[in-house]
Amino acid sequence: MADFFKLKENNTNVKTEVLAGITTFMTMAYILAVNPNMLSAAGMDAEAVLIATCLASFVGTLCMALFANYPFALAPGMGLNAYFAFTVCGSMGYPWQVALFAVFVEGIIFIILSLTNVREAIFNSIPLTLKKGVGAGIGLFVAFIGLQDAKIVVNSDSTLVTYVSFRNEWHTAGICALLALIGLLLIAILEVKKVRGGILIGIIVTWVLGILAQLCGIYVPDNENFFSLLPNMHFTDFTKIGLTFGQCFNVDFNGVGFFNFVVVMLSFLFVDMFDTIGTLIGVSDRAGLLDKEGKLERVKPALLADAIATCAGAIFGTSTTTTYVESSAGVGAGARTGLASVVTGLLFLVAIFFAPIFVSIPGFAVAPALIYVGFLMLTSILEIDFTDIREAFPAFLAVLAMPLMYSIAEGISIGVISYVVINFVCNFFCKEKKKITPLMYVLAVLFVCKYIFL
Repeated sequence: MADFFKLKENNTNVKTEVLAGITTFMTMAYILAVNPNMLSAAGMDAEAVLIATCLASFVGTLCMALFANYPFALAPGMGLNAYFAFTVCGSMGYPWQVALFAVFVEGIIFIILSLTNVREAIFNSIPLTLKKGVGAGIGLFVAFIGLQDAKIVVNSDSTLVTYVSFRNEWHTAGICALLALIGLLLIAILEVKKVRGGILIGIIVTWVLGILAQLCGIYVPDNENFFSLLPNMHFTDFTKIGLTFGQCFNVDFNGVGFFNFVVVMLSFLFVDMFDTIGTLIGVSDRAGLLDKEGKLERVKPALLADAIATCAGAIFGTSTTTTYVESSAGVGAGARTGLASVVTGLLFLVAIFFAPIFVSIPGFAVAPALIYVGFLMLTSILEIDFTDIREAFPAFLAVLAMPLMYSIAEGISIGVISYVVINFVCNFFCKEKKKITPLMYVLAVLFVCKYIFL
């Protein structure tokens, strides 16, 4: 393993990679609960989707480990599964088999783009300063997700978001928020003390405290939004996979139309492409894998693994499989090679047998890890020269857009458009000319067209 994954060259060891791989899995385990729940709204069997989620995550993450030797994990993407269930199958009214076929076609196009260097060229065309901004923006985005999962930040009619009412919701959201804060402080202290696996320890301790709170009657499940924290011990019905496996090829296009199908497929394609690129930029920067020009050495096999995972996921029966920003939790725990991804992938495979147990991991227990990782990723903003407004302002807009628009892809979009417009105009009257690659112009035009037509 040391030779194959080049552990010494990456200044890591087996123990660190294993603990980091487990940490990444723990931060992603929520998808085993969320994805079946989400896609069941589209009419799919929840247990079949759960098995498909595990298999797609295993295949994608293992491909990333073996093809690219990077500590990046893959799973069905959040946001894309919501678009699948509530827009394509909901408001548009298309059968879920059509949506799966759109995901499969998108994956085939991704494979072609990856083999022809198009996706690699897009990755490398984004300026280094903007990449640093994307990394920092993802950090804020991850931290914001963590604050929501912890129930610390909640919806508000007047200010959009606010903090939880500890007094009025003490036995549900209030105690979850308090335990998440305790877990966050514990992780910070363990990291200061340089305790290996500190993030993973924080997740487990927070979950155990939650179980004790439930047994003592402090935490009271309502079985609607707040469920029991005790592990569920029943096993998975493996025969259910037959309900979704290969159904992407069992398509009835009556009432869909070619143009409508193309629009749906392109929507999956667009969001997946730039979510993946943004995630690779952010996590790679945090892991110190980008070179001085902001390029990722083995970006082509990494993107190819992502594309193959999307096709495999569609065949198994789940929405678009993509590289997960939660991989940054493993990176924060020391992951530097594909060995960590192998561990994460194998845990997804094992999760098929014990999925109900992993589903029991509450969001507030994972939240401290996400918030702390967000802090780690935000530090890339220190490498931006804020005296150069032409470089720094587009990066700032990318940082701002990601958490507020709740999308990595939108942050990249705003950053690219603003970078091209500002520097194109300033090149006419500024002595210093900024080089804008032709592909950046193309991306800016495509992003503008997306807002107009999609």
